[in-house]
Amino acid sequence: MKELKKAKLIGLGNAANIEFMFNPSEISLSRSMSIEQSEGARGESGQNKTSFKHPNPYELKVGNLIFDTYESGKSVLENVQQLSKTVEFSTEEDRPPIYLFNWGAHDYIRAFVKSFGCRLTLFLPDGTPVRAIIDLTLEQVDLPVPKPGQGATVPSRTARENSKPLFT
Repeated sequence: MKELKKAKLIGLGNAANIEFMFNPSEISLSRSMSIEQSEGARGESGQNKTSFKHPNPYELKVGNLIFDTYESGKSVLENVQQLSKTVEFSTEEDRPPIYLFNWGAHDYIRAFVKSFGCRLTLFLPDGTPVRAIIDLTLEQVDLPVPKPGQGATVPSRTARENSKPLFT
């Protein structure tokens, strides 16, 4: 019997690892192209001329992540707060925490959490929330470059062992 592998966000630099309680039922990857359409310039067919600028970073969406603490009777808010911290960073920092989205043998994308959403869907009779449904959108990013005088960030063991994510 094969061992179940949990999907997780592997923290790079100072970010903490976050393992999902239940694996997602699907993940979606998307990428778009930046373009500019000049209203004054027209092609032979009369359409606006399009200038292709650059590809935008990949986005990875993970929806309906279930966190459930019903059996323990503890509040699920501790799990929710761990994930909500992925979209918080201080003004002294130049960028939000960086993660590697990993599931089993696959490192999908090195990214920051662009958006976080939470729905509390199950409560104990005293009002304690025990189930949360989380939606995350991650956006591809390069590894941070340390400022002069700062030590280099140390990637996690998994990040070092794997040459690069599937979508870099």
